Amino acid sequence: MHDPRFSKQVAIVTGGADGIGKAIAARLAAEGASVTIFDVAPEKAAATAVELSSSGHAVHSEPVDISCEDAVQSGFASVASRSIDGRIDIVVNCAAIVGPTNRRITEVTVEEWDLETAINLRGTFLMTKHALLAMEPRNYGRVLNFASIAGKEGNAGMSPYSATKAAVIGLVKSAGKEFAETGITVNAIAPAVIRTPMVDGIHPDQVKYMTDKIPMKRCGTLEEVANMSCWIVSPEASFCTAFTFDLSGGRAVY
Repeated sequence: MHDPRFSKQVAIVTGGADGIGKAIAARLAAEGASVTIFDVAPEKAAATAVELSSSGHAVHSEPVDISCEDAVQSGFASVASRSIDGRIDIVVNCAAIVGPTNRRITEVTVEEWDLETAINLRGTFLMTKHALLAMEPRNYGRVLNFASIAGKEGNAGMSPYSATKAAVIGLVKSAGKEFAETGITVNAIAPAVIRTPMVDGIHPDQVKYMTDKIPMKRCGTLEEVANMSCWIVSPEASFCTAFTFDLSGGRAVY
């Protein structure tokens, strides 16, 4: 019998307390990985870690604000200290905020813009940077960042979110090329609307706008996101890097 796909691998999942991050953390752990959840909600993250560990899986949590480099560095150091050889094999960055919805750019404040870019863009930069620093000595690793179909097409009423997610796509293209001759890959997923607690907080008109654009006429599921994510971060996806995978029910046109 073969070992599970992620046996002996060490993974970090940001935003893993709930939603997409939790679904991916659960799947990685179920397939043998030792998983640490990074989240700004320490109590919720700890509860999720306990919940997933109750099934016999190795799941930990760290309180990390991904927009703060000191916090990111400390989180990576804690994970490395728990692994036998300091290894970190997989980093999946799901942490993000939606920010203003159903509002024109002229109604967006500078403070809202700065908060969105701090978490969605600077956070992605910091997680990618420190993932690569941790992976480079072993010449193996998988980095997966979450972009959005909004970053490719732009969602009206969500200009800060659309702009930051477009920037994530550019970051992945660049970083993936920089490390293309190593055993490390850097990719992204651009989902259309996925039914998560974060989406439940969006204005219903905005959700209808996004769902109506999907030819399948439904939201994606957490299981569908976890399925694609875990393939991208597996050894099987060894010839894929600097790419943004669509998960859009047919909405994406390029």
